[in-house]
Amino acid sequence: MWKFLTTSAAGIFAAAAIAGAAVAQDLPGDGKEVKLARASWDTGWFQAEIYKKALEELGYDIGTVTTLDNPAFYQSVAQGDMDLWVNGWFPLHNTYKDDFESGAEIVGYVAEGGALQGYLIDKKTAEEHGITNIADFKKEEIRSLFDDNGDGKAEMVACPPGWGCEKVIAHQLDAYGLRDYVEPIKAAYSASMADAIGRYEEGKPIFFYTWTPNWTVGVLKPGKDVVWIEVPEPSLPEDQKDLEDETTVEGVAGCVEDPCEMGWPANDIRPVANTEFLKENPAVKTLLEEMRIPIEDIFAQNAKMNAGEDKKADLERHAAEWIKAHRDEFDKWIEDAKAAAAN
Repeated sequence: MWKFLTTSAAGIFAAAAIAGAAVAQDLPGDGKEVKLARASWDTGWFQAEIYKKALEELGYDIGTVTTLDNPAFYQSVAQGDMDLWVNGWFPLHNTYKDDFESGAEIVGYVAEGGALQGYLIDKKTAEEHGITNIADFKKEEIRSLFDDNGDGKAEMVACPPGWGCEKVIAHQLDAYGLRDYVEPIKAAYSASMADAIGRYEEGKPIFFYTWTPNWTVGVLKPGKDVVWIEVPEPSLPEDQKDLEDETTVEGVAGCVEDPCEMGWPANDIRPVANTEFLKENPAVKTLLEEMRIPIEDIFAQNAKMNAGEDKKADLERHAAEWIKAHRDEFDKWIEDAKAAAAN
């Protein structure tokens, strides 16, 4: 009898151990790798790090996150060379739909609405010279204030080649007849803005494009240091033409008028993922559909980066702190993703 009990108990314990091990390994991402990309602008890295940690909690192996410009990412995600990123800006990135819709899709939202874009100048110069509209740069006495190299054009910090905003700025310079009066600076954005801030601190006029959330409007506060200026009328590239009615935005802090004709519609920050990858990984699809990061939290983290917390370890800490502060909501996203994989 004792021999029978001992043998049975051993079998029960062994079965329990096997079951326990199965439960411990019962994650939808076990044995799977996600080829995750992030944008070349560092203000999008915080979001990418949070999603990376969420995918890791689902058991996925992430490895090295690849930093890509827009054209390279959208081509590679359509081809399956990349699985996803969470740095899509729509409608700004509508221009890349032809590149990715054959094999990838937009899914969910990181931050819905509230991502603003437009043109700013320092408040002092705006008030002293009555500058309220980008069309004012057609006046020689205005553009000369912003002409540092003496070529007769106002220098504006713009967007590097390959960014979605570069194409819109180019379109608008042509649409408003400003090509001969405004010179867009297309060097690395952060370095160009650092130069502009240096000019501002020296009391010189500055002119730049920016977006929110972004550290620039933390350092140069709209309404205090700088003002948003308007455009003459809505004008967007063909792929965004239907959004021209949405470029007038109410309640923009620091704009010269309210409502403000910014020339750009408010954007959603959205994930874009390879379609086959989503079919094979329903847990990831559910995660992307449900997760959200308040745009105010992105802004706050961007400000920390600008203040010097910009190392890899800082980014990882910021993401971990955000998850800890939103643990209940985060856990629900994880559990819902696991349930989707189990169905």
